[in-house]
Amino acid sequence: MKSRTGLVETVGRRVRLIRAGTVHKGLCPFHQEKSPSFTVDERRGTFHCFGCGAHGNAIDFVMRTENLGFREVVERLAGEAGMALPEETPASRARDDRRGTLQAALQAAADWFREQLAGRAGSAAREYLAGRGLDAAATARFGIGFAPSGRTLLKEALAPRFPEEVLVEAGLLGRPEGGGASYDRFRGRVMFPIHDARGRIAGFGGRVLGDGEPKYLNSPETELFQKGRLLYGFDRASAAARKSGEVVAVEGYMDVIALHLAGFENAVAPLGTAMTEQQIGLLWRLAPEPILCFDGDAAGQRAAGRAAERALPMLKPGHSLRFALLPPGEDPDSLLRQRGAGAMREILAAARPLRDTLLAAEAAGQSFDTPERRAGLRQRLRALAGQIEDRDTQAEYQAEFARICDEAFGRPRPREGGRPWTPTRPAPGRRFEGPRRPGARGFAPAGLPEQAPPPVPDLWGVHESRLIHLALRDGARLAEIAEELGGMSFRNPDLEALRCDLVDALGLERLDSGTIERHLTDLGHGPTLDRLRGSEARRGWACVGSETTSQEALLEWRFFQVVWQLEEIEREIAQAERNFTGVEPDDSSSRLVRLAAQRNELLRHRGDLDLERDALRQTATGNL
Repeated sequence: MKSRTGLVETVGRRVRLIRAGTVHKGLCPFHQEKSPSFTVDERRGTFHCFGCGAHGNAIDFVMRTENLGFREVVERLAGEAGMALPEETPASRARDDRRGTLQAALQAAADWFREQLAGRAGSAAREYLAGRGLDAAATARFGIGFAPSGRTLLKEALAPRFPEEVLVEAGLLGRPEGGGASYDRFRGRVMFPIHDARGRIAGFGGRVLGDGEPKYLNSPETELFQKGRLLYGFDRASAAARKSGEVVAVEGYMDVIALHLAGFENAVAPLGTAMTEQQIGLLWRLAPEPILCFDGDAAGQRAAGRAAERALPMLKPGHSLRFALLPPGEDPDSLLRQRGAGAMREILAAARPLRDTLLAAEAAGQSFDTPERRAGLRQRLRALAGQIEDRDTQAEYQAEFARICDEAFGRPRPREGGRPWTPTRPAPGRRFEGPRRPGARGFAPAGLPEQAPPPVPDLWGVHESRLIHLALRDGARLAEIAEELGGMSFRNPDLEALRCDLVDALGLERLDSGTIERHLTDLGHGPTLDRLRGSEARRGWACVGSETTSQEALLEWRFFQVVWQLEEIEREIAQAERNFTGVEPDDSSSRLVRLAAQRNELLRHRGDLDLERDALRQTATGNL
C-alpha cells in the first residue's frame, strides 16, 4: 500500500514542498526552523529531517502529524489509494462494537456529570472551582463535571440506556469484593474527563471535595483506559506542541488547565503516577526534548529522578528530556495565580538537560575529597550511561561524564601551545560543581581562575541540628515531616548520615522516640546523638522542653526548615555573584533574579510562620 500512496501528495497537505533535484524540501512540521531541512524522497518512499532527525514513511508521517493509530492510518491511506483492506472477522467486529458501546457509556456519564455541576447539587463544586480560578467558560472548555455523593445516582441515570455490566466494564461502577449490589465508583468528586489521542473519552479522574481520601481517584484499568499509556490533555496539546516544537509535562490536572488558560497550550500531565516509558514515547511524538516541570518539593524532585531513570535506557539521537523545577511550595497553578505567566516562562526557559539532572542526583549532598569518593562517582556515572541502549548516545554520555569529572577533579589534560597543565584537587569537603561550559552556571572563562568558595562557619550545622533534634522529640511527628526531611541534603556529613537513616526509620513498626533512637544508635549514630543533646542547636531555642505541645514543636520545625532553606539560598546567591563575569550576562543575571525571588518568598514565609509562633505562644500563656 505504501508504494501506491503518493508520499509527496500526503506530506504536501501539511508542508509546503519545493522540488530540489530528486527530492522535495520544506520546513519541518515536527520542530520550528527558519530554513528548510525537511526532505521527502518519493523514490524511496521516505521523509527525513536533518534538523530533528524525524524519519519514516507515509504511515509514520500521518501517525505523527494527526495522532492516529496504525490501523486508522492504514484505513485512511488505503481508501485514498483505492485499495481494499482485508475484511474484518466477526470477532474483530464484536470487539470494535464493544469498544464503541463503552465509549458511548463514558460520553453519557460525562454529559451527566456536567449537568450535575450546573445544577443544585453542584454548588459546592462550583465554589471550589471558582476558588481555583475557573469560571463557567473554563469548566465547559475542559468538560469538567461533578459526581454527587449518592451511592447509585449515576447508575440509575444511565440504566435505561446501558446494562449494568457495560457500566462496570467502563469503570463507572464498582462491585464490593465480597459480593453485593454495584455502586457508583465516583461520589462527591469534581470530575475531569480523560481523552485518548483522538479526543475520545477513555476514563475519568475525580478530585474529592473536602478532606476525603484518596484526594484523586482515577478510573480503573479497562480496555479503553490504561493510565500508563495516556496523558491528560494530550489531544488538546498536540497542535500547539508541534507548532512550538515544545511540550511541557506537569504533575496534575489543575496544573494543565491553569497552563492552557494562561496560554501554555502545549501542557500535559501523567495520571497521578510516575512517568512511564509509554508516556515518554507519547511526549517524543510531540517534541524531541520535552520539558518535565515538577513541583519544587521533595516529592517533585523524586518524580524528576524517577522520570530520568525511566528515560535513560530509551535515549536516542535527537531525543532526550529537560527538567524545570519550581520554587519550593509552588506548583504551576499557584505560580501562575500569584506571579503570572512571565514567571512560568522564565522557569521553563531555565530547564536543565537530562545530563545535569543525573549529575545533580548522583552528586547532591556529597563531598569528593578522597580518591575513593571520586572513583565512586565515576563508577556510578559509568553505570548510568551503560543503561542507554543506543550505542552512539551511550558513548556520548560516557565521554561527557568522564570529561566533567576530569574538569571537576583536576585530571591532567594537555593545554594549547604544549604547555603543561597543573592539576588542582578540590579542597577537603568541596562539593561537586558539575559541568563547566560557556553559558552554564558557574562557568568561568578561559584564562581566569575560578574563585574558591569562601569558608563557611561550621557551628556543627546549627540549623540542621535543630531540625534533627525536633524530629527526634516525637516519633509520631516524623511521619508528618518525613517527606520534607527526605528531600533535604545536609552539609554536615554526620548529620546527613543520621538524616538518611532517620527517614528510613519510618519502616519500623513502632515510631516512638525511644525505638527510633535505639535503632539509630545500633546503626552507629550514638556519638552524633550525644553531641546533638548538648549542641549549640539548643542555645536560645525556646521549643525544646518536654512540656512543648506537638503543635508547637511541628510549627517550630517548619520555621527552622525555612531558615535552613534561606541559608542554602544565600550560599547559591553568593556563588552566583562570584561567577558573574559578564561573559554570559543574560544567563547569569536571570539566575540571580530567580534566586532573589526565591529568597524573598522564603523571607515572607518565615515572617508568616513567626507570627504563627507568637500567636501560639500567647494562646498557651493566656495572653490573647
